[in-house]
Amino acid sequence: MNERNKGIVAVVLAALVWSTAGLFIKWLPQDAFTILFVRAIYTMLVFYAVYRLEVLRFNRQTFINMLFYAGLLVCFVTSTKWTTAANAIFLQYTGVAYVLLLEPLLFKLPYRRINIITTVVCFLGMSLFFMEDFDASGGWGLIIAAVSGVAYAGFMLGQRANPPEYHVAAVFWGNLLVAGIGLPSFLAAGSFTMEAQLMLAYLGLIQMGLGYLLFTYGLKRTTATETSLITMLEPLFNPVWVAVGYGEKPSVLAIVGGVIIVVALIVRILVLRKTVGRERKVEKLGEGTLYYVPSTKQSYCLMIICCWISLPACTCKK
Repeated sequence: MNERNKGIVAVVLAALVWSTAGLFIKWLPQDAFTILFVRAIYTMLVFYAVYRLEVLRFNRQTFINMLFYAGLLVCFVTSTKWTTAANAIFLQYTGVAYVLLLEPLLFKLPYRRINIITTVVCFLGMSLFFMEDFDASGGWGLIIAAVSGVAYAGFMLGQRANPPEYHVAAVFWGNLLVAGIGLPSFLAAGSFTMEAQLMLAYLGLIQMGLGYLLFTYGLKRTTATETSLITMLEPLFNPVWVAVGYGEKPSVLAIVGGVIIVVALIVRILVLRKTVGRERKVEKLGEGTLYYVPSTKQSYCLMIICCWISLPACTCKK
């Protein structure tokens, strides 16, 4: 297997591992902040074991980024507990729309028409989540999930503004902050069953820790287009695992809104690929190294998956 294929496999595995978060959060009887504390501790152990003193690097932008990252983690886990996993993950991915809207303004880049269209479509898809089942707890879950999208965008934009050598540190410090926030809940939680301990260890060591390592390994060996498309597997599979393993059925409007958001993001990638392709047929990422750009047919497969993959969620009952 060549390096590119190894990279693709790694990113696919990372996306699939990330997508299991919703199912394990639903399975665990502990509250969101107890889960956040234990998962953060395990994740920090993985990061320190792999990156050592690199995780301790710090500057002002790292402080800002760790706040956004902690907010992202807290909002995602809390919203997954309070609303459906589909609502939580799809609304988190609306953060990409905020990035498309704010990145040109913050970094003095030209606005692309496809980015403006994608932003509008994503917000239209987002609006469908708030059109039914807006009860007390579910309503707050939707609001918190929407805020997680804002935190996601803030973290991504903040990471871009920070030198790469600080990126791992922002994740580490963000988890440390989350651990501090979740500590009171953990101390009040009492003892855990062995099953709960194993699930919490999985969330920290595998879902977060190994998932990040797989992603960074694959990112160095694939193009940005390939990585962007493959990571769309996370929001697609997250509600499917929950539907099959937990029996949770998202609303029809939530499924439609989620598919609209994911398809809009995929179409944007395809349009940009054609635009870039006209400017340069082969993307040169390193001296003397040419990287493969995926075909349009390969990219369209994910849009087909968007429709096919929602079937289990439509048929499973809570």
